[in-house]
Amino acid sequence: MEDCIFCKIVKGEIPSTKIYEDDEFYAFLDLRPINKGHTLVVPKLHCKNLFDFPKSEETDLMEVLKKISKAVVKGLSADGFNIGMNNERAAGQVIMHAHFHIIPRFNDDGLSSWPDKEYKEGEMEEIKEKIIKNL
Repeated sequence: MEDCIFCKIVKGEIPSTKIYEDDEFYAFLDLRPINKGHTLVVPKLHCKNLFDFPKSEETDLMEVLKKISKAVVKGLSADGFNIGMNNERAAGQVIMHAHFHIIPRFNDDGLSSWPDKEYKEGEMEEIKEKIIKNL
């Protein structure tokens, strides 16, 4: 896609701090990290989100995420890490090119987990049925 900033980064038209590259994926440091070392992994093939992600690359993606996550944790002496993907604007996706966040975490980084919510009585069963109908 011509106007996609991640496609331009992959092609070298926009500079990035490259961490990793192979035939299918490109990984680079996020310019606005949640924690220093926050890395983005993008497929070289333009796809919008998880629904568009090519099945042929799914296994390779997991291997790449594991490889880079291990390097981020070890290289930064992180205490843990998050892997995340935002799909669609409501979920926080800003760039409409599938990408995965590897965020190093530290015991004292001041970040917390997502807030949790509670179901009303009987609501879990209703939600479950709505989901199952669409499998």
